[in-house]
Amino acid sequence: MKHIKTDLIAPDRRAFLARSSVTLSAAAVAVLAGTETLAQGMSAGAADVNILNVALALEHEAIGAYQLGAQSGLLQQPVLDVAVLFQGHHKGHRDALAATIRRLGGDPVAEKPLDEYARALNAGALKSQTDVLELAARLELGATNAYLGVIPSFKDAQLAKVAARLAADETMHWSVLSSSLGKSLPKTALYFGA
Repeated sequence: MKHIKTDLIAPDRRAFLARSSVTLSAAAVAVLAGTETLAQGMSAGAADVNILNVALALEHEAIGAYQLGAQSGLLQQPVLDVAVLFQGHHKGHRDALAATIRRLGGDPVAEKPLDEYARALNAGALKSQTDVLELAARLELGATNAYLGVIPSFKDAQLAKVAARLAADETMHWSVLSSSLGKSLPKTALYFGA
């Protein structure tokens, strides 16, 4: 994989990301908020399927976000190559999650049309490569924290292990994106999952 050069990003945008709250889209937050309540009273399989569908919805959103970034015309090489690579990782996550949901007897949540993700992510506000990278970094950090947050909820230990592996991928994505934005490494331990 090619490295993203940090000098591709204007340093005055760093302050924006530092001030930004790291959140998921409103739709993803609503789904995550309902997970614990919905999982109560369900069988172990049904509760796990529900959590996996939340994860699948996050992967659909990430795929859409990277597609929007790639189509925007704002990403230059080698950043575009990295965005496409990360989108490929998310497609792999999507496929694995959907297969697991089906194996457990569930129905995978459907992907939304790209224009819905564009509205939810406020893609119209993306005016530069930095804007796209900031959005991607926020989504990756949100996904990392979401995966780490649901690990204890799984009834099946193997599914918890998969969620941890997904969180590791999301953390790697966040790290690369943050570095490309010129952000410093976290100064405190236990930064993720808090």
